Amino acid sequence: MFDLKSIASQFQVKGTFIFGESFGCGHINDTYACYFKRKFEHPLRYIVQRINHQIFKDVPALMQNIDAVTSFLAKKVAELGGDPAREVLQIVKTTDDQLFYRDEDGSYYRAYVFVDDAVCLQHIEQPEHFYQSAKAFGRFQKLLSDFPADTLTETIPAFHNTRARYEAFLAAIDADLVGRRALVQQEIDFIKAREQDAGILLHLLESGKIPLRVTHSDTKLNNVLLDIATGEGICVIDLDTVMPGLAHYDFGDSIRFGASSASEDETDLSKVFVRLDLFEVFCKGFLEECGKSLTQTEIDYLPFGAKLMTFECGMRFLTDYLNGDTYFKIHRPDHNLDRCRTQLKLVADMEKKYDEMMAIVKRCQANCR
Repeated sequence: MFDLKSIASQFQVKGTFIFGESFGCGHINDTYACYFKRKFEHPLRYIVQRINHQIFKDVPALMQNIDAVTSFLAKKVAELGGDPAREVLQIVKTTDDQLFYRDEDGSYYRAYVFVDDAVCLQHIEQPEHFYQSAKAFGRFQKLLSDFPADTLTETIPAFHNTRARYEAFLAAIDADLVGRRALVQQEIDFIKAREQDAGILLHLLESGKIPLRVTHSDTKLNNVLLDIATGEGICVIDLDTVMPGLAHYDFGDSIRFGASSASEDETDLSKVFVRLDLFEVFCKGFLEECGKSLTQTEIDYLPFGAKLMTFECGMRFLTDYLNGDTYFKIHRPDHNLDRCRTQLKLVADMEKKYDEMMAIVKRCQANCR
């Protein structure tokens, strides 16, 4: 265990270190809340994280991405009369004005100002929570709509390049490293039948029909801070995967995760379907915030974005299953296969309900004008 007090002292924090404790539910970085004592004032809290540089291999580029985006957002929020201290993550620089600290063992650390009187939820407890996350991610898109996305580094190369994911899937089938291919022929056939879907959004981008955007790329509910007093989504957090991409990635991943009727690893597929009520809740909040910043083509393809992100995720789970469960953490045999099957069931259900999803998008767009 590293010395948290010593690490925290490397940053421009105020007050005297009292103690630190593990914080949050993240699975990639090690996150701690650190408390600092001040004379005649309440203690201050900071977030200190050890960055997982096995996953994020270019930490300087990652932190430059976050610094560029948060600086841009803070300026925009201030211009709109908001409070950057609550609405934007604030990086705390090191004592020598760097964005991160690297210790003698080669580990990387960073610090953020703790946002008080706010909470992040792990599950949607009521539709309003999903609506508020939609507004937060929509506002994130809107405020960054004129940010030069091509200046950002891909922190995980080809993260949502569905063509590349499909090629990796085919390679896993051919290799059949642990002899599982014969067990999943139905799932393989399902994915192969939708090969053409993999390149549709990328083709639109390459042909100039949709623009490159700044994407968060991990738009789950727990990456939005909700104000405890008002319940409003105030701040988007966990910016490690901020990179160039498409608006459909952020919209689609939110729907994949938040509008499903069941958990990601549900084994009873009869319980798995897309909830159109939650799809509409998210559409409403998202388009209220960024509908005027998106092109009509982007809006028209939002339902497809939901289907594609679900398809891609199911394909990734099956690829990992075929490769012997080397990427996603599993907690039981066939865990990745169960995950794959829920995603493919959602894809099939979205295909059945696609016209309804399109009608919902059009209705939400009309109501935002």
